[in-house]
Formats: sequence, C-alpha cells, structure tokens
Amino acid sequence: MMAMKSQTVVVPADGAELPGDLVMPESARAVVLFAHGSGSSRHSPRNRAVAAALREAGLGTLLIDLLTEEEERRDVMTAEHRFDIALLGRRLEAAMEWLGARPGTRALPVILFGASTGAAAALRAAARRPDPVLTVVSRGGRPDLAGDEALYAVRAPVLLVVGGRDTEVLRLNEEAARRLRAPHSLRVIPGATHLFEEPGALEQVAGAVREWCEERLDAAAAQ
Repeated sequence: MMAMKSQTVVVPADGAELPGDLVMPESARAVVLFAHGSGSSRHSPRNRAVAAALREAGLGTLLIDLLTEEEERRDVMTAEHRFDIALLGRRLEAAMEWLGARPGTRALPVILFGASTGAAAALRAAARRPDPVLTVVSRGGRPDLAGDEALYAVRAPVLLVVGGRDTEVLRLNEEAARRLRAPHSLRVIPGATHLFEEPGALEQVAGAVREWCEERLDAAAAQ
C-alpha cells in the first residue's frame, strides 16, 4: 500500500480561513484541488470516494470548504453565496497560491476538480491563473455558470463527466463544451443521475477521471 501523509490545514483566502484536508502520497505527481458544489462540503462522500481513487494513482488531494462556517449558515437561509462564482473562484485561486508556496506541493501541477457550481468556480480560476493548472475536471457540474469569457479563456484541457439521466445538466454541459477553445471531452455515465448514486456509477466516474489525469500527466512529461 502506498504511504500517505495526511494533515488538516487552513488556507487563507479573501480574508477568510478555509479548513481543508490535504493528503499526499509519496512521490506525488500532481495535487487535485476539489471545489464542492452548493450545499456540500469537504466531507462530501462522493468527492472523498473519487479522491481516494486518485490517491491510489499517486495524486495528492486537497479538499477544502470554500465558505466559512458563518457563510455556510447564512447561505442556508439566503442562498447568497452558493452561486457567487466569482467569490468561489477567487478562493480557489488563493488555494492554488497556497499550494504553490508550500515545500511539498510548490513544484506540482494542479488538477482542479469541481462538482456542481464548484465546476464553474474551477473553470473561472483556471482562466484567471492558468500556469499551475494541468487540467480541469467537472463531475455533474455547471460549467455554463463560469460565463462565456471564462470558458473561452481556459487553456487547460477539460473533462466533463455527466450522468446519462441527468438530462438538463447534460444539455448545459454540451452547450458549455461548444464554447470551450481548450481540448475537452464529455464523458456520459449511462444510467446515472445527478449524484451518481446508482450502483457502480461513482466507480465509473473515478475510473474516467483517473484515466484522464494520467493521460494529461503522461503528455506533460513527454513534452
């Protein structure tokens, strides 16, 4: 079994302090920064399952909460933050800057992994801070919420993973994909709904994401 170093961290961003869980395998090839969707957190069982599969492939993972506890409580009542893609994107940028300053992660490329509205934030961050970003992955995401300008500006390859029965989100992903200039792929998981709760669906997601990330890493190493 691959040795892992796990620690609870605090990421400063926008005057806030964001709690996170950083897990790094020995000789990690990249670090995956997870951006959760509205109503979720770094404790999301779906993202944690995908993170575990990616660590088996030698990738580090950072799962953080993009909102503070106070902001989360307010958002439950007002929904004022969950669709604030600019705010969420800035906090992802701050997390990338934090990774770039740490001795154990500063030399590693970053993979941005977004779910739901977190996918839009990941694309916004990739458009504004392209240098460390190896690729952007969206799981059941809303890339359309990133806006045309950000979609057009993203340079890193993009993987969009959507459930076959998540028809409205699939349509929105297809429309967003047509606005991307960067290399991209749309993977549809047959029979899956928005949360990929069907037997075997999340394993298919993890397998597709792992394969995509390994391909991007191999391509970067060959340059």
